[in-house]
Amino acid sequence: QVQLVESGGGLVQAGGSLRLSCQAPGSIFSGNFMAWYCQAPGKERGLVARITTRGDTNYADSVKGRFTISRDNAKNTVYLQMNSLKPEDTGVYYCNGVSRDWTLGSWGQGTQVTVSS
Repeated sequence: QVQLVESGGGLVQAGGSLRLSCQAPGSIFSGNFMAWYCQAPGKERGLVARITTRGDTNYADSVKGRFTISRDNAKNTVYLQMNSLKPEDTGVYYCNGVSRDWTLGSWGQGTQVTVSS
């Protein structure tokens, strides 16, 4: 299965912004939903934001009002605009989704986000 490819991470000061991108295989991108996840140091991977094919979105409470998930259907790409970043946002960010038959995509390498205080 083709892996998803994330990019856009980096080192930023608290209060700064980053925009993450994720290119997905068509079978996953056009499925039920796409989502961004974060694995903070020493913690399990958790859901950050999700977007359906209709464009409906939902967010983890910790990022509401600061992060925005969006999708470009022509490019099979999902974005995560991250504003007002906090040190607790630090982690490896992954994207993934499920196809129409609820098959999970193949996890990529993720992209590291580090927010300094």
